[in-house]
Amino acid sequence: MGSDMTHGHRTVLSLSAGLLSLLGVLFTAMPPAAGQTPVEQLVSGVVRIKAFINPDGRTIGSLGSERSGTGIVIDSDGLVLTIGYLMVEAHAGEIVLNDGRQVGAEVVGYDYDTGFGLLRATAPLNVRPVPFGSSAALKVGDKVLVALGGGAERLGPASIAAKREFAGYWEYLLQEAIFTTPPYQDWSGAALINREGRLVGVGSLVVGDTSGAGSGTPGNMFVPIDLLPPILGELMAGGARSGKAKPWLGLTTDEKNGALVVRRVTEAGPAHKAGVEAGDRIIGIGEERPRSLAQLYRAIWARGEAGAVVNVEIERNGVRQTIEVKSVDRREHLRLNSSL
Repeated sequence: MGSDMTHGHRTVLSLSAGLLSLLGVLFTAMPPAAGQTPVEQLVSGVVRIKAFINPDGRTIGSLGSERSGTGIVIDSDGLVLTIGYLMVEAHAGEIVLNDGRQVGAEVVGYDYDTGFGLLRATAPLNVRPVPFGSSAALKVGDKVLVALGGGAERLGPASIAAKREFAGYWEYLLQEAIFTTPPYQDWSGAALINREGRLVGVGSLVVGDTSGAGSGTPGNMFVPIDLLPPILGELMAGGARSGKAKPWLGLTTDEKNGALVVRRVTEAGPAHKAGVEAGDRIIGIGEERPRSLAQLYRAIWARGEAGAVVNVEIERNGVRQTIEVKSVDRREHLRLNSSL
């Protein structure tokens, strides 16, 4: 997911004691469990997850009917954090621990704004939860670890390459995302761990340019963990954050040579119903003239809450026209688990 994605080379390494010492990872807060090395305990709460999607799910065409990636155990009751696109529209899930045990999982919540998803194990996991750190405290150049579910051999080093705004082509915007290098290919839901062994981000993408300025340095984008605590209680209680939802149009849009061009419209979504087509060039939103994805989304969201009519001025085959799109809450479009 992301127009600047690339197939990153796999860099997962088995960490030596010397490298752990260099990164300053501390284990004094919780001595290793019997039979576990410090590294094994560090990653015991970083697991594999599988999600089984509702047969009529609207995201099956783009994301598939069975999805897998990494999950991160964040409490002693088996609450598992992952990146939301792995489990959105799931009716059930499965957690695969590093010792091979398989445990069923229920869908807890999904937040489109941040991209976080939550599952809960249906039986005790008996692993050490990964404690939260501070993503705000990270600085460019800091050494970190990237942990993928599957054990100590799937833990590797990285550096913070940038902290900057990120706009995704699927109506997604983070004011500040974390970018790391080198790239890890199996990025979905990966745990970004700081020097103190604490969780600071959740893997979302592999990108071709971490700087955003055309440097061409590939890496990964992580969603900052600091975005979770303010909404965690709401996600656990009701499956979503409370409050007014942003207007959603169902557009997939690319920035091309300074222009905003519709790549795809979501079938049965608001833009599709209104008549927006792939290939349309977006000229304006009302009186505003956005020149970037971030500007486009802010212009749309400034129209009010979900349900607002958004006037989208487009150019098609050299002819300009304005199309009225009645926005919706994206959750209303999705086939979410009934528990949400």
